[in-house]
Amino acid sequence: MKVIVIGAGVGGTSAALALQKLGHEVVVYDRMRENRPVGAALSLWSNGVKVLNWLGLGPQVAALGGQMDDMAYYDGHTGDELCRFSLAPVTEQTGQRPYPVARADLQQMMMDAVGSAHIRLGKQLVAVADDGRTVTAAFADGSTDTADLLIGADGARSLVRDYVTEPTGIRPQRSYSGYVNYNGLVKADERIGPLDQWTTYVGDGKRCAVMPVAGDRFYFFVDVPGPSGVVEDRMAALEAAFGSWGAPGVRALLDGIDPDQSLNRVEIWDIDPFDTWARGRVAILGDAAHNTAPDIGQGACSALEDSFALGIVFATSTLGVEDSLRRYERIRTERAGDLVLRARKRAHETHAFDLDATQAWYDGLRREDGSGVIRGIVGNIEGSPVELGASVLR
Repeated sequence: MKVIVIGAGVGGTSAALALQKLGHEVVVYDRMRENRPVGAALSLWSNGVKVLNWLGLGPQVAALGGQMDDMAYYDGHTGDELCRFSLAPVTEQTGQRPYPVARADLQQMMMDAVGSAHIRLGKQLVAVADDGRTVTAAFADGSTDTADLLIGADGARSLVRDYVTEPTGIRPQRSYSGYVNYNGLVKADERIGPLDQWTTYVGDGKRCAVMPVAGDRFYFFVDVPGPSGVVEDRMAALEAAFGSWGAPGVRALLDGIDPDQSLNRVEIWDIDPFDTWARGRVAILGDAAHNTAPDIGQGACSALEDSFALGIVFATSTLGVEDSLRRYERIRTERAGDLVLRARKRAHETHAFDLDATQAWYDGLRREDGSGVIRGIVGNIEGSPVELGASVLR
């Protein structure tokens, strides 16, 4: 087949690679003019890494990944350690080490794997048309392309999603999660936390965290509850939120941020789960299908799961494109929707939207030996289509 993929992010490029593995001709279109992803880095938990292994990118992603051996929580006001434990059980229980990775590095690696000859940048989709035999994409510059199948990996504000859900009369809407995430990359600094540790400072419904990524860097992500649509000086906002905290590691992080080079501001939104992901020869995946808050670190992994399921369906089903896309939809909607709701619940607990729940979480961290957190992380990984496939092999 010829396949059009809209979106060159993690979801779009992994879908392209999965379909290329099967011998299909794939062309990826993206409105961006250069590799400028939103957000500095992301968590690739074991389920996401396994999909990249399946796509033949295991050594490359391992080289990009940070050495994250331990996890620790600290009181943001005092710097006192609340708990610290090894993440080795995640690897032991799932069969794959997780990696934090810089998003631009990962995206470039995947774009290179797809091949520049198969990627068209600076192409904004404006319309989709399906005549029952082929599907045509129309772009803002007046150009069009026609294929046997179109995959919409065009993000949270997906035009392809609008096309797919139009016959239902229900257009999924994004909802504000109640907090803003500031993120970026800084030079790794032991004053912030050990170089092989996921370090998180918490207090007042806010968190300030770092993960190691390749290149002697920390990926930092900082959550501040508050309204959406606020125009602000980003560094001033961080100082207002955390400047009074007494933890030396928080001060070291704030001092290490170069606001001109590495300080993104991302309002966190999600979409209620919905189960219409395919229409004729068109389907959606990634944020277009399950835009989620980042509170369980499964956004990119869920997109990779989509691509795995898509590839398996087209490798094993023989009743045509429309039938295969319906099968893909049935495999993915419940699992992906469950992760959206888990992340939403987690955000509610950790950001003091329920003061008692957040205080109970803080109190629990002081008693945590790691088993509860590990159980939650592994629980998010279990149920993945790649994990289910591995269980059959066992």
